[in-house]
Amino acid sequence: MRSTVAYILIWFFGTQLLNAQASISGRITDDSGDQLEAVTIFIDNKGLMFESDKKGYFSVSGLEAGSYLMTFFLENYKAEKRAFTLEKNESKVIDIALQKLDVTLDEVEINASRSDEFQTRQLRNVEGMAIYASKKSEVIELRRMTANKATNNPRQIFKNIAGLNIWENDCGGLQLSIGARGLDPNRTSNFNTRQNGYDISADALGYPESYYTPPSHALDKVEIVRGAASLQYGPQFGGLLNFVFKKGNEDKPVEFSTFNTIGSAGLINSFSSVGGQLGKVNYYTFYQRKQGNGCRPNSEFHQNTAFANVGTKLNNKLKVGLEYTYMNYLAQQPGGLQDFEFSQDPYQSKRARNWFSVNWNLASVNFDYQFSDKSKLNSRSFFLYAKRQALGELGPINRPDPLRERDLIRGVYRNYGNETRFIHRYKIGNNYSTFLVGSRYYKGHSFSKQGDANDGAGPEFEFLSPEDLERSEYEFPSKNISLFAENLFYLTDYWTLTPGFRFENIQTASMGYFKERVFSGGELIFEQKIADAKENKRNFMLFGLGTSVKLDGKVEFYGNISQNFRPINFSDLAVVNPNLVVDSLLTDERGYNADLGVRGNFLNNRVSVDASLFYLRYKNRIGVGETIVSEPLIAERAVAFRTNIGDARIVGLESLIQTVLLPTTKIRKISLTHFVNFSLLNGRYLSGMSSFEGKHVELIPPISIKTGFDVKYKNLKLAYQYSYVGEQYSDATNAVFVASAERGIIPAYQVHDLALDYKFKNIELGTGINNLLNAKYFTRRANAYPGPGIIPADMRSFYLTLGLIF
Repeated sequence: MRSTVAYILIWFFGTQLLNAQASISGRITDDSGDQLEAVTIFIDNKGLMFESDKKGYFSVSGLEAGSYLMTFFLENYKAEKRAFTLEKNESKVIDIALQKLDVTLDEVEINASRSDEFQTRQLRNVEGMAIYASKKSEVIELRRMTANKATNNPRQIFKNIAGLNIWENDCGGLQLSIGARGLDPNRTSNFNTRQNGYDISADALGYPESYYTPPSHALDKVEIVRGAASLQYGPQFGGLLNFVFKKGNEDKPVEFSTFNTIGSAGLINSFSSVGGQLGKVNYYTFYQRKQGNGCRPNSEFHQNTAFANVGTKLNNKLKVGLEYTYMNYLAQQPGGLQDFEFSQDPYQSKRARNWFSVNWNLASVNFDYQFSDKSKLNSRSFFLYAKRQALGELGPINRPDPLRERDLIRGVYRNYGNETRFIHRYKIGNNYSTFLVGSRYYKGHSFSKQGDANDGAGPEFEFLSPEDLERSEYEFPSKNISLFAENLFYLTDYWTLTPGFRFENIQTASMGYFKERVFSGGELIFEQKIADAKENKRNFMLFGLGTSVKLDGKVEFYGNISQNFRPINFSDLAVVNPNLVVDSLLTDERGYNADLGVRGNFLNNRVSVDASLFYLRYKNRIGVGETIVSEPLIAERAVAFRTNIGDARIVGLESLIQTVLLPTTKIRKISLTHFVNFSLLNGRYLSGMSSFEGKHVELIPPISIKTGFDVKYKNLKLAYQYSYVGEQYSDATNAVFVASAERGIIPAYQVHDLALDYKFKNIELGTGINNLLNAKYFTRRANAYPGPGIIPADMRSFYLTLGLIF
């Protein structure tokens, strides 16, 4: 195996060295001599495509001697074609001047402004160090978005992403919880969640929950790739969610920005950043401080986040980058409610002693090496050291807080890994194809402890008996080795085929103990300590295939199918919860995702469409049912039961239409853009436990709609949004009501949001109202923290932001 890989790499590299005999470079300006950035450049007979930089410069090397035809294209300018011949070892320098289109002011709108109005786009076939051809993908452009970024409001930020189910847990946007296609939204655990391309979740194998959410003010964009991302980014069903940070301003040695927000419920958010370009070194750093009282009693929070990135170009081929992120927060949790309590007053609290604490440290080292314009290598190492602690009363919410010793759960996560990718463009016949191969090594070590803490009300995260915990103590070592490859074939200029595979070696284990304890009259009458150790090793292959056809270079029909896999979380088995019993015989989930869709721009770029059908098949889907627990001297009671429910299928339509109703022109400075995000979903259990066959798959709203408009007049922007989410079940039994409120119907709800931004020179003002009509609704029922019970969504809230950029 190693010798084969080495031979392939040597062949690729050797080929480039032999062929790297000529180059061409230059600068692109308009007819008045001003530099033009982001000009698309094609070398027609080589299949190469790249862009000019911010100063209009471009360069391409590694060309063979011969004749070439280059095309230079930028919207609102006449395309320029330039033919030339290169001799062996020649370095040619050319200057290109593009002419603006001749238009009358009344007839032709500025096309560039149309595409700028769209806040979401698709990833290109090859972008960065990845292949996205024929996959369902979205890119959220944060710089174009008018939203409440201080609280990372997910309704607004993800408004153009079809089919998402969003849980709203807190007023401050401390944790992001989104799911898609019937997958559990809890802390976004069914996505492979990354920051600048590396993992940020607690433990990618044993506990893939994300307690850290990057601040929206720091983001340049958010990339989402659905289930077909399983071959390149891990086998999970949800796909990829990647937060991409801003870089330092390349035109300034120092740029300072600060955004300060006040809002309802005592919200205060301060975000400040410094970045710039010093010679070959680019840097960007920020600090955020956020606090608030929350929308309910007993829900105050305090958060600190810091980040630093520095990158340098050591030579023409090698770039190196370093990153570090620190985040901590302390939040009081008001607990859940019963159904009748929510109807009476959704903003009351029944728990005054529950607290949650998170401490997150992330680091990465990144190397980029460019062998030629056709071949690049990226190697990224990442490290995480984190801790989260949950303290409080976990008993059923239909019982009062007994004011006894509180339950404390402490998780510590230490992991590191490396992902290395090599991408190469090569020629087959008259067309160029792209080959990607990569490897991933991951080693995790997580620790979980659960026992009694004091009976007070403050955030004292200390065990009463740290040497002999009352409930459980475990450690979870894990290791993962992956190899993956994809190849983008251009069968014709407009038809692509992308096969791929992924090999996984996953090793997970658990070592520790738990205790069985029985109380009578508040006194412990029985206790047994049970040692527990498990180990699970598996090797498997995943395969996928995608294809796309472009008509007239504007409309694309695409389809893909890809296998998926999700290992069980050993950490689920280690937590003692009076509201939930976990099946000790849980097994891994397997299945596949398939997409069939159409996307493109129409009517002279005034309409952007992405509509697709998907089919998701689950084998041994893990869900929540019901079981009866019986304890000595205590009456039997029904509790939630987490187990492999059975095989399931989920089908749906996901669509987004963005329309420029009124485009900007040279004499009209106002624009109006409309969007409709619409999804229809249906999920059923097909086989497995007989009591579940034919039932609806939980956490699937059958219909979701987000629609609204954006108005822009010069430097003023207004955004209005309407959201509707249909009724859904919260568990696999399709329960409508249970007394403890941990399971049952999640009713349909609708919400309105309004946001306004204004820019004047280096000053930015923002304001808005979330939940404009003060709808009373909830998005989740919890059987543990932050509940148990119904978790009400936020009431109507206001915010005001002042930003300065120097």
